[in-house]
Parts: sequence; C-alpha cells; structure tokens
Amino acid sequence: MHIASVRLFLEVAEAGSLSKVAARRQTVQSHISRQITDFEAGFGGPLFRRTGRGVALTELGARVALRLRAWLQDTDRLTEELHAESGKLLGEVRLGIIPSAAHPLMTRLFGQLQMEHPGIRLNITEAQGTELDTMLDTGTVDLAILFRFNRPSGREEKLLSVAHTYLISAPGDAITKEPTVNFSQLAGMRLVLPRRPSHWRNALDETARSLGFKLEPIAEADSLTVQKELVAHTPGLYSVLGPYSVIPELKSGRLQASKLVKPDLFRHVTLALPKQGKLSPACKVVAEIVQKLVESWGQQLFDSSLYA
Repeated sequence: MHIASVRLFLEVAEAGSLSKVAARRQTVQSHISRQITDFEAGFGGPLFRRTGRGVALTELGARVALRLRAWLQDTDRLTEELHAESGKLLGEVRLGIIPSAAHPLMTRLFGQLQMEHPGIRLNITEAQGTELDTMLDTGTVDLAILFRFNRPSGREEKLLSVAHTYLISAPGDAITKEPTVNFSQLAGMRLVLPRRPSHWRNALDETARSLGFKLEPIAEADSLTVQKELVAHTPGLYSVLGPYSVIPELKSGRLQASKLVKPDLFRHVTLALPKQGKLSPACKVVAEIVQKLVESWGQQLFDSSLYA
C-alpha cells in the first residue's frame, strides 16, 4: 500500500468529488478515477458509489477510510517524531477554527511558525462548532478552536477565553448606545440571525422562549460577514454576536454594540485536542503557541494594541 494512494483516497472521500480533487491537483478527472479504481481493486469491492453530485463512500469505503485515516496519522506522526529527534520539526497540522479566530490569532500563529518552525505547515479549516466536533471525531482535523457553553473540565480541552454576547447595530442607534440591553428587549426587533441547525441559534431561541417571547428574524445567514454588512447598511436592523467577530468594525465606527444582559449569555472559547491518540510534536508546538498568544493578550482572542 502506497502512502500517496492512501492520501488520494482520503482526499476524494473528504471532497466527495473526483472533479474537485482533479482540479485541486491540476490534472484530468480520468487520471484520478483510474487511480481510485486501481486502489479499490485491492479491497475486493467498491469504496465509492457515484451520486448526482459526485461520489460518496460505500459501507466498505467508510470502514476503510476510518482505518486508513488512523494509519496515515500514525505514519505521519512517526515521521514527525523522527524529524523532531534530529532537532527539526516538520509536518502538517490540520486546525479547525471558528470564524472569529481567523484574525489576528491565525495570522500571528502563522507568522510565529514561519520564524521559529518553518517546517510546520498549517492546514486551516473554518467552520461552525457542530462541524468542528465532527471533524475532531473523524480525525479530519488535529486541533480545533471552538465555542462551548460549559467550561471545559477534562484534559481534552483547554480554556482560552470567555466571550459575552452583544446586540449589534449600525452606528447612531439609540438602543445600542446604552452599555447594556436586556435580552427581553429583543422581542419584536428586526434581526438577522444564524440559520438552523446551529447550537448558537438554538441557545438564542431557547433564551427568548424562557422569557416568554419568540425571536422572529427577517433574515438568516451563516456568514458573519453577511450579518455584519446587512446590519451596517440597514439602520434599525440588529444582530446578536460575540465580541471577537466585530472588534475591527466597532473600533472603526462601522458598527455599534451593547452587551446583552438578564441573562448574560456567554460562551467559552476552547482549544480542543483529539479524543483519541496523542499529539504529534508539530501539533504540540501549535497548541502551545495558541495558548501563549491568547494568554499574552489577557485571555482574549485579539491583541488590543492592534485596535488602540
């Protein structure tokens, strides 16, 4: 079994498309298809079934992918450990992040790795909490920065920061000029909220129900950028967001915010480690740098000096 063939099989499994992988590798689809067919021949049955949108793993393919992903991780980890013994760290670290961790945390992490450990490659995936949990469980990412409603207590997750919740509006809004806003004031407001299914949307809906009303957004969007732009360009429209996603806009005056209270909704930002297996030397370095950066910023996901 060749490592290159295993990597190709897992890449197609994650992409769900031969054409996407062919485009990514700058080759023709027939070339990828031929390699996958040759790979399948060694397993006594098809690993993929064709769908209208691409390919999906068969039952056999799902079992093979699970075993080979773990095997490949062990192989990569061994290679990295051998390199580490020679004094030079090499390897890829697959890091899943919530959108609000993209900058400046990821940019500072990348810069520090380039200076101190240029042999470590970052493979960053931006997604929401539910997706990141799935990626951790399946081994698609090695580490993840995500939101939790409960404070982490085990060794598998490290607390990075605590994020409170804010009502966001266009500048000049009378409601968000106040330092705090009671959650009950959201009743009847024109809101743009995240789409379902979403743990955060569920939490907002459940809080409103506990106070005797229902949130009725006039727009829904998963993208933080879309939510912020709609609010910035629409007086009288509001969104409910954490602080880290709106800091640049608040500092520049494009948006205005007031902390939501009664109740004070807050989430814990954590660094989640793999539930199975040990961290590679490269992953350990990335995890340590992330924690030290956040600590140096006063347990925040941003460097306040950037927005002074």
